[in-house]
Amino acid sequence: METTELKTELLNDLIEINNDRINGYEKAIKELSPADEDLKGLFVSMISESHQYKMELATEVAASGADIETGTTGSGKIYRAWMNLKAVFTGHDRKSILENCHFGEDAAQKAYISALEEEGLPTYLREIIADQQAQLKISHDRIKALREEMI
Repeated sequence: METTELKTELLNDLIEINNDRINGYEKAIKELSPADEDLKGLFVSMISESHQYKMELATEVAASGADIETGTTGSGKIYRAWMNLKAVFTGHDRKSILENCHFGEDAAQKAYISALEEEGLPTYLREIIADQQAQLKISHDRIKALREEMI
């Protein structure tokens, strides 16, 4: 695959992951009970984080002359449908919300790690992706710690 195609496809995949993350946390905010209001600020911060990453990636896609992805991943759509189905059976309790968020954070980590394993990625893009992955790991670990408090 040509470097430009690889670059834009990979960056658009990461844009979709960030779109999934935004949609997932927006859904999680809607499911919060008044007792879980403490999570709202955290989730809003994570949405903002993904908007920032998406813009950084979109700038690089636009610079290459390619179209910027605006949708979500197929697996993200499947995940949100599963999340809706699971809520029917388990409700919208704090533990379920955090488990679903952790699942999404794991998916984001896998996508970023996979992107970093791509050969032929220009150094400057590898640095952008590595920086984003490191910051997303902090968010991942925060959600994981909150989820583990519930176990």
